[in-house]
Amino acid sequence: MENKSSKVKNEAKIKNKLIVAVREQLEHRAIWLYLLCDEAGKQGLDWWDFGSKAIRRCGIFQGKNLVRKGKTKSLKGLKKTLFTKPAQWVFEMKVLESTDDKLSLDFHYCPLVKGWQKAGCTDEEIAKLCDIAMCGDHGIGACYDSVLELPKCIAKGDDVCALRYKKK
Repeated sequence: MENKSSKVKNEAKIKNKLIVAVREQLEHRAIWLYLLCDEAGKQGLDWWDFGSKAIRRCGIFQGKNLVRKGKTKSLKGLKKTLFTKPAQWVFEMKVLESTDDKLSLDFHYCPLVKGWQKAGCTDEEIAKLCDIAMCGDHGIGACYDSVLELPKCIAKGDDVCALRYKKK
């Protein structure tokens, strides 16, 4: 079912069985999002209108819990609570910069994209689903009084997802 003509390159290098199992759970969640959006589309709802607000609400819910857990709105706190070593392995993530006011990360693999690829989504659908899914990350950033920029994105054919959180 996978789209063989896709421009999206997304192959994992870390093959640890536990990491693979976690990735499969994230792929499953990605497929949920796709199927929900697909069904919403069949009902005449625009994917963005339907999904972006709900996923942002989820990010805000998660962000508030992360702030409470870390007891800080410092972006160093976000790195410590969300972008842990296991998360770094799952997303083959590199932490480029981590200060109170800036957090720069490069993800070299995305299990959500892999889930959408396995579901047979087109490149256009993958890009749209990624934009919707990233609303959660934007919501998390808002809880840290930050904005998130995404200058590069695996779902759009780039070699990495470049997440750049910056204090407002």
